[in-house]
Amino acid sequence: MKQNKNKNLHAAKAAKNDEFYTQLSDIENELRHYWSHFKDKIIYCNCDDPYESNFFKYFAMRFNGLGLKKLIATCYIGSPIANTEMILFDNEPVENKTTKVPHKIIINELTDENNDTAEDLQDIVLSLSKNKNNTLTRLKGDGELRSEEGRELLKEADIVCTNPPFSLFREFVAQLVENEKQFLILGNMNAISYKETFKLIKDNKMWLGYVTGARDYIKPDGTIQTMGNTC
Repeated sequence: MKQNKNKNLHAAKAAKNDEFYTQLSDIENELRHYWSHFKDKIIYCNCDDPYESNFFKYFAMRFNGLGLKKLIATCYIGSPIANTEMILFDNEPVENKTTKVPHKIIINELTDENNDTAEDLQDIVLSLSKNKNNTLTRLKGDGELRSEEGRELLKEADIVCTNPPFSLFREFVAQLVENEKQFLILGNMNAISYKETFKLIKDNKMWLGYVTGARDYIKPDGTIQTMGNTC
């Protein structure tokens, strides 16, 4: 039974297919327990393309409510559904918009740019074109979390919050621990069986979250795939 339950996860690791996106409802259910910890903090979502990442959207929409100091998000290979949800590179040629080039977005403030009495993602999009405090730029390298650019951004961050690639979970956590960073990650429950992860839990350096019921992930084509509980 367990083997069947984890069949999709093992297949994803074997194929290096990490295109699984956490549903916003699962993020909300877990992160609502930590609101007080985010105030005046720099949040780094280092596996999160702003085109589709619900982690980025969660923090961007709540930037003022959480009292964030800064929000940073980077991606590795770019978005497989680029320009279908948020048009972020309006002034670039079409061929540049669709080449899946890695990029980073930095949000320093959220204001009502369109004067509709609400502060939301549309205001983020508008601010990128006229607000120097918020920027969206191409990365010089490949955007990989262990790249020089990724390491420099990690140094700046207070808290890392994301759904890391399943195939890089061990390396991802090891990097956070090595850099003594606080982190809140949603990953598959099978990860607690890794000897590296188990030791961190045993030594009281890593804890399971409040909610362990996040079972479904969103594929780039919009379909839902069940992958088992998360930690």
